[in-house]
Amino acid sequence: MTANETVPGGELVERALAHSTADETIVLVTDAHEASLRWAGNSMTTNGSSVARQWSVVAIVREGPNAARVGVVGSTSMDPGEIGTVVRAAEAAARGATPAGDAVPLLEAAAARGAGDDDWAAAPAGTDIEVFTRLAGDLAGGFDGADRLYGFAHHQVHTTWLGTSTGVRRRFTQPTGSVEINGKRGSGDEVASAWVGVGTTDFTDVDTPGLLADLSRRLDWAGRRVELPAGRYETLLPPSAVADLMIYLTWSMEGRAAHEGHTAFSRAGGTRIGEQLTELPLTLYSDPAAAGLEYRPFVATPASSELLSVFDNGLPAERVDWVREGAVRSLVYPRATAAEFGTAPTVPGDNLLLTGGSTATLDEMVARTERGLLLTTLWYIREVDPATLLLTGLTRDGVYLVEDGAVTAAVNNFRFNESPLDLLRRTAEAGATEITLPREWKDWFTRTAMPPLRIPDFHMSSVSKAT
Repeated sequence: MTANETVPGGELVERALAHSTADETIVLVTDAHEASLRWAGNSMTTNGSSVARQWSVVAIVREGPNAARVGVVGSTSMDPGEIGTVVRAAEAAARGATPAGDAVPLLEAAAARGAGDDDWAAAPAGTDIEVFTRLAGDLAGGFDGADRLYGFAHHQVHTTWLGTSTGVRRRFTQPTGSVEINGKRGSGDEVASAWVGVGTTDFTDVDTPGLLADLSRRLDWAGRRVELPAGRYETLLPPSAVADLMIYLTWSMEGRAAHEGHTAFSRAGGTRIGEQLTELPLTLYSDPAAAGLEYRPFVATPASSELLSVFDNGLPAERVDWVREGAVRSLVYPRATAAEFGTAPTVPGDNLLLTGGSTATLDEMVARTERGLLLTTLWYIREVDPATLLLTGLTRDGVYLVEDGAVTAAVNNFRFNESPLDLLRRTAEAGATEITLPREWKDWFTRTAMPPLRIPDFHMSSVSKAT
């Protein structure tokens, strides 16, 4: 093999491990194939595809079963001649590092194996712009209308190989896709804006005509406009907005931080595990086997944090109920943290589902609303107070007034101040769970299934001029 030839991911792992002289070594390789499509003002504008590789060597110098120094060096080089150089650099970094606070024994091969690992030597999966053929054809019909359409479609296929000197060999291919369409109607100060979006793995299940019909209906609702002041309103949160709020909630579920009193999951003498948040039978969970929302079923990380540890590479990821039947049930614990606090290790999830509501659709919930607000999406969400998980943010691309069971007008945007924990406590109704695309966190977290929620007193803290 010449310097211009790409070493297959599995072979790169084996070569790097063969170069190692450290006590233990972990090698991670990810091949990323991506394709994108953009449109603006009812015309396709850009499209393209790319291929990239990111790989890391984690060298470990042992000073005891639970004592070690760690060095990590990452690379994007495709040159086989660079493999030994990266390994040596990681080993040098390990020798000069401070002791790792999360050191535990690496997993053995028998403790880390699963479906898909037999494809270790196979080429990575890929994608290209052909994946958008059907989407582009369906969008063309929408371009013939009077509304101006803007949007972006993105498809990623990441193939990850993980190998360790203790015999772990794991491989997984993760497809991730999304479509976002923004529609505008009118001109000058009378422009109405609406948004729809959906997540997908391969674009064969994207109902573009249905998305365009939803978009047109929302723009029709904006034919009448009403200005409303800040205050507390009965509010219907659609699945996309619920997803953005619940994602932030689970990002805050660090076990150590809760035990040390730093988060909304802390309480005197311990954590909020076991606390009943609501009498509604709501369950918030992550599951790598959830249909249509599958994610990598093992830990693969080149760096340690309060959520993940390099010593846990290869640890199986399983279903975790963060909230079960309305009560807090789990926090995130790497193995070292779990041992410190006398609990079981818990791997953070890469999907999120909220179930336990009724079979009601959002339209049916609207029909049962005497007077309230219907949101479309949230954006610019930021944390105000970690002790209560108070968040602030803005509404975007459509806030609508509901009167006597029907949407009667669009209203101005608002800034909101709410805690997702408190929202669960105050939820009056949850509808049917459906796969949805979070708007704010889409670039980091795509796989979600949420119900619409009815909040009797959602806090719109001020009026916003955002559109």
